[in-house]
Amino acid sequence: MKKINLLIAIVAVALITFGFISNRKQGVTTGINVGQKAPELKFKNPDGKEIALSSVNKGRYVLIDFWASWCGPCRMENPTVVKAYNNYKDKKFKGGATGFTVYGVSLDRSAEAWKQAIAKDGLIWENHVSDLMYWNSEACKPYQVNSIPANWLIDNNGVIVARGLRGPALEAELAKHVQP
Repeated sequence: MKKINLLIAIVAVALITFGFISNRKQGVTTGINVGQKAPELKFKNPDGKEIALSSVNKGRYVLIDFWASWCGPCRMENPTVVKAYNNYKDKKFKGGATGFTVYGVSLDRSAEAWKQAIAKDGLIWENHVSDLMYWNSEACKPYQVNSIPANWLIDNNGVIVARGLRGPALEAELAKHVQP
């Protein structure tokens, strides 16, 4: 029996190693690099309602934006994200996507500080989530976030088209995907 189990384990490792078994879905591998399907996230908003990334992504481009109220560079970047949101939220994109939004993932510890920063910085999109676990946030794990601000732009199919968009790079990237 031990030999059979060992043989099964060796065959499974070989199949995974040589790519016969993978985490591919519809030809696209899940991961955090351009061209890969963005890992799913599902966390609570300030009102306690769970919001899944996949529910926000339906038919539109989404910026997955990791930030926190206590992060100076994040707060300095927020006006750029707000401007991009206002300029692209109603645009038509290539591939049949209509609109752009932000899925803001906060690495805050304090719900009050998080809510105050949302209001003060004018982050008017609806999709703010956090587990209030600071650097231990479960959201950090699949995206390997170890510094913020950090972001990923995904298309209407959930595929990553760009990452690390700061300053004017965000609007420049969005402009590339707008339908002519």
